[in-house]
Amino acid sequence: MKLRSDAVKKGLARAPHRSLLKADGLTDEELERPLVAVVSAQNEVIPGHIHLQSVADAVKAGVRMAGGTPLQVNTIGVCDGIAMNHEGMRYSLTSREVIADSVECAVQGHRFDAMVLIPSCDKIVPGMLIAACRLDIPTVLVSGGPMLAGRGADGCQTDLNSLFDAVGQVTAGTMTVEQCARLEETACPTCGSCSGMFTANSICCLAEALGIALPGNGTVPAVFSERIRLAKRAGMKVMELLEQGVTALDIVDSRAIRNGMALDMAFGGSTNTMLHLTAIAQAAGCPVTMDEWDEVSAATPNIVRIAPAGPRHIEDLDAVGGVSAIVGELGRTGHLDLSARTCHGTVGEWVEGCSEPDGDIVRPVSEAYSPDGGLKVLRGSLAPDCGVVKKSAVAPEMRRHRGPARVFESEEEACEAIFGGRIRPGDVVVIRYEGPSGGPGMREMLTPTSAICGMGLDRSVALVTDGRFSGATKGPAIGHVSPEAAAGGPIALVEEGDTVAIDIDAGTIELEVAPEELGRRRAAWEPPAPKYTTGVLSRYARLVTSADKGAYLS
Repeated sequence: MKLRSDAVKKGLARAPHRSLLKADGLTDEELERPLVAVVSAQNEVIPGHIHLQSVADAVKAGVRMAGGTPLQVNTIGVCDGIAMNHEGMRYSLTSREVIADSVECAVQGHRFDAMVLIPSCDKIVPGMLIAACRLDIPTVLVSGGPMLAGRGADGCQTDLNSLFDAVGQVTAGTMTVEQCARLEETACPTCGSCSGMFTANSICCLAEALGIALPGNGTVPAVFSERIRLAKRAGMKVMELLEQGVTALDIVDSRAIRNGMALDMAFGGSTNTMLHLTAIAQAAGCPVTMDEWDEVSAATPNIVRIAPAGPRHIEDLDAVGGVSAIVGELGRTGHLDLSARTCHGTVGEWVEGCSEPDGDIVRPVSEAYSPDGGLKVLRGSLAPDCGVVKKSAVAPEMRRHRGPARVFESEEEACEAIFGGRIRPGDVVVIRYEGPSGGPGMREMLTPTSAICGMGLDRSVALVTDGRFSGATKGPAIGHVSPEAAAGGPIALVEEGDTVAIDIDAGTIELEVAPEELGRRRAAWEPPAPKYTTGVLSRYARLVTSADKGAYLS
């Protein structure tokens, strides 16, 4: 079998290359084997990544058992929780493109034959998947796994979002500083990606539906020994794909993307998954539109509600079969393309081995929470191209809301008003110039949404932004409003006190201002000056596409 790595290790002209590889400690025997990149995002900052060296070591063991030579390379990561609500969050979504570029550079520069990707959190997973689509070599992804949930004083499960809510509760006087301090010590008890169906775990689960990860990838807890065994199997599996000549785009095709969208709707993942999966589809050469997301949402029942949409956490889903339990139910009821290929067979073959839903964590389709998906696309005069909301995490009484706009030019301004008690029941908080280009970086806004919830306003106040939200967000928080304010979208024209009408079930979001008045405002509007003129954020702001396109770089 001719290998890509022959370009760096075969023939007389490659004697210098072999000498450098031997300086790494490689033997002639190892150089005869396929070279497999083990791409890790291990670091000592992100709890979901701090343990990834043990996962990488297990992957390397699997590669060696199957006859390959593994070589580890690393990339960066940003922890969204730590980056939240300050300047650092501008670098979060931006890092997705940096990660994709860095993986592409390392793998292409050294002509690896195959690769195993080891992320865990938020943008790192889609960044690596975008790289996999660009490189199109045999690839398997294995994440570091989810964190276990914490336990509160009342015995109920807690998570990172419990702390963000607690800040609002302390401000509102419904929680003591001492109670908040106890949560701080217990809410994040282990390594792993934060324990709810937040962005990291959502996209790790979707990697299973895309077929590029083995079953269990999204749900086996980080601290379970099964995670290490799964990593070893991933190393062996990539060697099998190499032998069969199966590459990433043989797996991640239009059928896989559609199956990923369906799974997303079934478990009501983070709204960020719509951003990321849209960008992955673009990289895979099978782009999807917001209309297609809307179609999948309308056709797919919501059968799982994990935190923040419900009280259970990822460990509970794992205990009843994980993603396979959802895939089995969707596959048996005609909601998946069974012909789609995975790294372990077809989806149809996978479904045959899946257990029935337990009826509690995973409901049968006949007893779905909702006949349509957990995520919803909204459109209207305020968001002509799109806005998105996690419908499954919105109280029924807030699925329709009409109220006065409270307009803020940044997340910081909004937080000051919320914590200062200036937001009243019935208001619609509008945060603008936080989009992909205008932010730049489309900051997640868990702090204002959690403050609204913690202060007891999530059943009377809506939030609308051209930025985005953490997967931990709940309540009527509508993000990804496109066109964004920096591009002159209608959200840039909203004035204090304008009436905003939202109907989540109908999929509409309207700015109730006469067209003539909007025309007058548009004539007076001027695009803002760039916030950054040097560095990565300057380049990102110039090149990034809109949220409805996946915010990829053009």
